[in-house]
Amino acid sequence: MGRWALDVAFVWKAVLTLGLVLLYYCFSIGITFYNKWLTKSFHFPLFMTMLHLAVIFLFSALSRALVQCSSHRARVVLSWADYLRRVAPTALATALDVGLSNWSFLYVTVSLYTMTKSSAVLFILIFSLIFKLEELRAALVLVVLLIAGGLFMFTYKSTQFNVEGFALVLGASFIGGIRWTLTQMLLQKAELGLQNPIDTMFHLQPLMFLGLFPLFAVFEGLHLSTSEKIFRFQDTGLLLRVLGSLFLGGILAFGLGFSEFLLVSRTSSLTLSIAGIFKEVCTLLLAAHLLGDQISLLNWLGFVLCLSGISLHVALKALHSRGDGGPKALKGLGSSPDLELLLRSSQREEGDNEEEEYFVAQGQQ
Repeated sequence: MGRWALDVAFVWKAVLTLGLVLLYYCFSIGITFYNKWLTKSFHFPLFMTMLHLAVIFLFSALSRALVQCSSHRARVVLSWADYLRRVAPTALATALDVGLSNWSFLYVTVSLYTMTKSSAVLFILIFSLIFKLEELRAALVLVVLLIAGGLFMFTYKSTQFNVEGFALVLGASFIGGIRWTLTQMLLQKAELGLQNPIDTMFHLQPLMFLGLFPLFAVFEGLHLSTSEKIFRFQDTGLLLRVLGSLFLGGILAFGLGFSEFLLVSRTSSLTLSIAGIFKEVCTLLLAAHLLGDQISLLNWLGFVLCLSGISLHVALKALHSRGDGGPKALKGLGSSPDLELLLRSSQREEGDNEEEEYFVAQGQQ
C-alpha cells in the first residue's frame, strides 16, 4: 500500500511538473510569436510595450487584492523614498530591456531574436562578477567563451541578418544583464518585502511605464498620433481590434511572469532553467517551420555551442547547490496564502543558490 502511494505521488508530481512546463511554454513561446506577428501590422512596439505594462499592473493589483482578501494580510507598499531610490534603477533597466526587445521585432526574425536574447546569460554573468554576486572561476570563463562563440557563429553570414535589429536585441540582452542583477539585489533586500513576484511586478510597472515614455515620445509619439490605427482612427471597429490585440499581448506578458513563478514555486528554479533551454530549441524549430526562418548548418552549430554554454552554467549551479546540501526546491510555497517566492528568513541562506539560478533562467526569456 505504501509503495502504491509513493508511485501515485511520483506520477502526480511528474504530471504536475509537465503541466506547469507546458503552461510556461505556451506563454513564453506564444508571446514571442504573437509580438512578432503583431509588429508586422502595428509598427509601434514601444506603445505596445507601454500598454502591456499597464495590463500587467492591472492584473498585479487585482492579484494582490485577491490574495489580501483570502489571507487577510496587508500587502507591502513601499515608501516614496525606497520606491524611487531602490526600485527605480531596476524598473528603468527592465523597461529598456523589454522595450528594445519588442522594438527589434520590426527588423529581426524570431530565430535571430531567440539566439541573441540567449546571450543575456553572458551579460548576467559579467555583471554578477562586477557586483560580486559571482566568483571568477575557470568554468565561468568557459561559459562566456561558449556563449560568445555560439552567438558569433549564429550571426555569421546569416541570410536574414539585420544590423539595426541585431543591435537592438543585443542592447536588450546587455541591459537584461543589468536588469536581472539589479532585480536579484532588490529581492535580496528582505526589509523591502518584495519577495513575492506579484508585489515586485506591481511596484515595477508604473516606473517602467514612465521610464519608457520619453523613448516612445521621441520615436513613436508623432507617428502614432497621426496614424489611422490609433489617434486619427476613422473606423471604430478597427480601433477596438487593435486595442484588443494589444490587451491580449499584455495578458500573455502577465501570464508568462506568473507561469514562471508557478513553475519555480512548485518545482525548483533548476527545472525552470532546464525548461528554458529546451524552450529555445522549440522556438527555433517553430520559427523555421512556421515562419520560414532560414537557418544554415553553421547557424545551428552556433546555437548548439551557445546552448552548451548555458547548459554548463546550469550544471555548475546544480553541482554548487548539491555541495551546499542538495538542490532545494521552493517547497510549500504554492500552498501558502500569499505564494511567497523566497523562503522564510530562517531558510534565507539555504535559498540563495536556488534564487540565483532563478534569475539566470529569467535572463533566457
